[in-house]
Amino acid sequence: MAGLKALAGDTVWYGLSSIIGRMITYFLVPLYTGVFATAEYGIVTELYAYVAFLLALYTYGMETAYFRYASKAENRAEIYNLSLSAIIASSLILSGTAALFADEIANLLGYEGHATVIYLLALIIAIDAIVAIPYAKLRLEKKAKKFAFIRLFNVALTVVLNLFFFVFCYQISEGNMLPELQSLVAKYYDAAFKVKYVFWANFLANAAVLFLLWKEFKVLKFRLDLEKLKPILIYAFPLLIMSLAVVTNEMLSRSMLKYWLPEGFYPGKSNQAVLGIFGACYKLSVFMLLGIQAFRYAAEPFFFSSAGDKNSPKLFTQLMSGFIIFNALVFFAISVNLQPISVVFLTNPEYREALYIVPFLLLGYLFSGINYNLSVWYKVSDKTRYGAWITGTGALITFVLNYLLIPVYGYFGSAIATLATFVSMTLLSYFAGQKHYPIPYDWRKALEYLTISSVGVALLFNLDLGHWMIDFLIKNSAVVLFIAYIYFRERKHISGRIIFGFRIP
Repeated sequence: MAGLKALAGDTVWYGLSSIIGRMITYFLVPLYTGVFATAEYGIVTELYAYVAFLLALYTYGMETAYFRYASKAENRAEIYNLSLSAIIASSLILSGTAALFADEIANLLGYEGHATVIYLLALIIAIDAIVAIPYAKLRLEKKAKKFAFIRLFNVALTVVLNLFFFVFCYQISEGNMLPELQSLVAKYYDAAFKVKYVFWANFLANAAVLFLLWKEFKVLKFRLDLEKLKPILIYAFPLLIMSLAVVTNEMLSRSMLKYWLPEGFYPGKSNQAVLGIFGACYKLSVFMLLGIQAFRYAAEPFFFSSAGDKNSPKLFTQLMSGFIIFNALVFFAISVNLQPISVVFLTNPEYREALYIVPFLLLGYLFSGINYNLSVWYKVSDKTRYGAWITGTGALITFVLNYLLIPVYGYFGSAIATLATFVSMTLLSYFAGQKHYPIPYDWRKALEYLTISSVGVALLFNLDLGHWMIDFLIKNSAVVLFIAYIYFRERKHISGRIIFGFRIP
């Protein structure tokens, strides 16, 4: 019991650092959409999509492999030295190659004369990959507080630097504040390509992390022993394939939209501008993602600690039901309130024209959470190869559907592809799981809640009775009615329980 309590405590620190970090950085979206034209934000969207792919390649599963071997090794230091040395060597080679061909890469992407961005991205990805092993070392040594502090410091510094570049420097260079400094700041501030300061902020914040992890780097004894690395790399390779498949599901649309979309598909807008609009609206799906991420941190230790319990199928069924109930409500409440939410987060009205795709993205990520719940069967039964197969199939579906739908439906096609991919992965995981590790999920109830919330969103999303307050009251009255329906539907299951300090009658 003490071990489980300690695990739960660590989970809180890891979860909070990740979730709060994402929430804080998410509040940069109003800043970006206020400062950047849609085409400029398209650059940020595209390049960070590439970063996600490259980071999976740079780390090539070594973080998990380090956990696997260091947790069982008599000499953890040797595994740490081997793993970190390998990551440092490969990161320097990959980023060095990118820097060598920075001009050619910038030209290929359509950013002629802006090789600086490629240099910055090469450094950002290299640092992210290198610190992955020290972060893993902190987690293995149960130094959750230090881990959380460094992660949150990195996020906070990123935000501060963004404010410095885009509020302080930009406003001065434009003559909107401190006019006595305008000539000095304008001399050094590149207002014509100010998007590069997003990457400067990221690089400087990442560099600070290297200093905060100094103790972890200080103990490193650089060592490349290919014979001893071989089993670690063999273990890590399937994880690389799985990571690339996961990133494909998440990022392919944002990396390929401007290439697969016919020019002029959206009259008066370049493909780069369309990508910026799509990327900004995609950010609104973070509300669902944050909840699912919090659930993952809490659920994974529960899955493994409960796997041996004879009542585990019943427990997993209850967990799935609770997850779907809560997130169907989140999906409904966020979707019908997207108009007022978008006014706050998408400060430039031009970004809001793609708002109608967000419910499809939210529902897609709800299914990704259901799929995560279903993944319990291959995790606890040591059949993780099925996870790679399911995720790889999802990546293939993502590629094919985006390729087929983007030229016909634009970014709506990408949203449909996201939803179809996660629904497909959910079905594959469910049917394979029922064959190998049957769990009696209550799908009739799940479909009931998902149908009610989806129909409610379809009916109310475009409601316009001429006054925003009337629309707001009707939409949120529907949310309250849905909550009431859930309460009376689930009353027999929660009666007598204490939730948030209140006893449910």
